[in-house]
Amino acid sequence: MDEGRLIELFVDEDAEELCRLDQYLTAELSGEVASFSRSQIQKLIGSGMVTLDGKKARAGSKLKGGELIAVTLPPDVPLSLTPEDIPLDVVYEDSHLIVVNKRAGMVTHPGAGVTSGTLVNALLHRCGSSLSGISGVLRPGIVHRLDKDTSGLLVVAKDNLAHQSLARQIKEKEARRIYTALLEGTPPATAGLIDKPIGRHRQKRKQMAVSEGGRPARTHWEVLRQYERFCLIQAKLETGRTHQIRVHMASIGCPVVGDIVYNSKSTGTLSARRQLGLVGHALHATFLSFVHPSQGRLLEFVAPLPDDFQNLVASL
Repeated sequence: MDEGRLIELFVDEDAEELCRLDQYLTAELSGEVASFSRSQIQKLIGSGMVTLDGKKARAGSKLKGGELIAVTLPPDVPLSLTPEDIPLDVVYEDSHLIVVNKRAGMVTHPGAGVTSGTLVNALLHRCGSSLSGISGVLRPGIVHRLDKDTSGLLVVAKDNLAHQSLARQIKEKEARRIYTALLEGTPPATAGLIDKPIGRHRQKRKQMAVSEGGRPARTHWEVLRQYERFCLIQAKLETGRTHQIRVHMASIGCPVVGDIVYNSKSTGTLSARRQLGLVGHALHATFLSFVHPSQGRLLEFVAPLPDDFQNLVASL
């Protein structure tokens, strides 16, 4: 690595951890480069090697989402991200961005314990170095993400200007994201708005939960069809919190079918998922729209339900 390599990190609105700056960097740089301890991160910040929105940062600065963090790393830090020839369902592509229909079971980007088989590994093979660098080495081009077991539409930026435009559209609710989900149970109405804050689970730190101290989260939902045990719905995100639809629907007693984290009913196990013929859980990002960052025209994309999801619905 060249001496004084600069890494820029754009803090997503739906980032898993919006906490102190030093905590965020400790998590984000782990695995991306030679792992840094929190004390090492604090030394970098204290020595002026980290800026927050162009200004000198403090270790205890509280992140809110939307910030741009610039980190100048010390030399001789090896990288460990390999392009992989993994098939992708590309819905649209030009010199500025690429829209992918992600399959269930694929992790969006490398993280703790996951360094291969991700969407980013596949994108690096397809696009080479033509991906934006704002989100860092482990997340080139990644503007927003989908959970591992969620399928559907996701836009990736090829340059920093496109990345900034797309991130702003998502944050300011100009981009539209609509999901289709199969729920276990019967909702209390045919449509509604769930307006409940979501934060990190107090005991299970890898999970999210409805929490008074969490960040505002709003999900609009509508029943498409009610079955005896299940319910097919459409969900529209007003905010983009981690696991938002899964947490919100579970909070009204109708968890996503096949969700092994938030579904405590009969379909919330791997064995039940296999019996239903599902690869992941029954949640699919069906619709995505945004204004093209450079052309100014509205782009709209629709991805049909994957075969496993469609077959399950057809059998009900």
